Amino acid sequence: MGLSIEPGTTDHKQINAVVEHLFRHEYGKLVSTLVRAVGISKLDDVEDIVQESLLAAMTGWSFRGVPENPTGWLVQVAKNKMVDLMRRRSFTSKLFVPLVDGLHDAAYAFEIDKLVMPWEIGDSQLRMMFVCCHPGIPIESQIALTLKTLCGFSVREIANAFLTQDATIEKRLGRARKYFRDHNVELEAPAGRALKKRSGAVLSSLYLLFNEGYKQTESEGLFDRDLCLEAIRLARIMAEHAEVQSPDALALLALMTLVAARFEARTNDRGDIVLLSEQDRALWNRELIDQGMDLFARSEPDVHTSTYHLEAAIQSLHVMVPSFDRTDWPAILGLYKRLYKLKPSPIVAMHMSVSIGQVHGPDAAIQLLTSMPLPNYYLYHALLGDAYLKAHRPAEAAASFRRAIKLTTNAREKALLEARLAAISV
Repeated sequence: MGLSIEPGTTDHKQINAVVEHLFRHEYGKLVSTLVRAVGISKLDDVEDIVQESLLAAMTGWSFRGVPENPTGWLVQVAKNKMVDLMRRRSFTSKLFVPLVDGLHDAAYAFEIDKLVMPWEIGDSQLRMMFVCCHPGIPIESQIALTLKTLCGFSVREIANAFLTQDATIEKRLGRARKYFRDHNVELEAPAGRALKKRSGAVLSSLYLLFNEGYKQTESEGLFDRDLCLEAIRLARIMAEHAEVQSPDALALLALMTLVAARFEARTNDRGDIVLLSEQDRALWNRELIDQGMDLFARSEPDVHTSTYHLEAAIQSLHVMVPSFDRTDWPAILGLYKRLYKLKPSPIVAMHMSVSIGQVHGPDAAIQLLTSMPLPNYYLYHALLGDAYLKAHRPAEAAASFRRAIKLTTNAREKALLEARLAAISV
């Protein structure tokens, strides 16, 4: 399962940890599998069942202890709840042959059992990804629905990923589900050109999933390793599946792998953030770096130039040098300029400001940042504060750090910003 816990324990902290782990790793699998049994129109019911099963784990294990196979327990409870609901609601499914009354429960259970076999789960999730990215709904709704349904994101997490309001995401999700109900959309992946047309939205969803895990917005820690690993697992399905593999999918998987290689160096023993310039590169995972570079080479970067290719190339320049001082900042800046041409957004400009500052000095970084403001994004103000500090403008740096502190909801990032603010002499 990936999380070590003593069977039989009733410790609330450990139980909460294992249920959170199950939520991140099993939610999408269970939703995809059960929706395949009853249809996408019953998505709301399926999500309720999976959430009820996780709640039953949290409450039941507090009294009876954690079972030896928590994942198997969760699957069995969700399956039983689904069978019960199908009986009470008289659900029908094209998977089931009509039987004599009294045999339906056994038939339902048998068919769901077949669908939760390990070799079926990957395909069920792949189908679910492509259904969520149906061209009948806007691209923003496609990605939001994928994050909610397949990845278990909360509305707040999705809103943070899009830099928008909770109410906006609620409306997008509601419209998407209404479209599925009104048009009787089935859980089937498209073929040919239609398949490739939806792949972009699927990859965008996985990119946002990884980013949310990498920079957890509402957390005591810096990042959610489970979210990142789940994004990598799903991206690997895309990159390795014969019908949907593509250079873009390989480049995205390469990007995630290269970033994940630096996980162990991002925090110290106390959990404090360690900036890239101060990280112990001996802690970087060389095996993951080698895997990431191999994936990047297989993505044919000399032939294909997607945003994922450019971001993976940027990461490769960071991980392939032995020290921060030897970073090839002009090359990184060149890649960011190409990335901005493909995706001209304030977010890309914000990240490009770091390399601009390294190559042309802090005043150039300040000019770029102030020309494309992101007034409600903490990282924008943090980078602006850093540029002001390097330009020997402490009063403006302090104001920017204060704004960043007010906007961030991550405890570790807030602590880092507060320390930087305290060190400023105005």
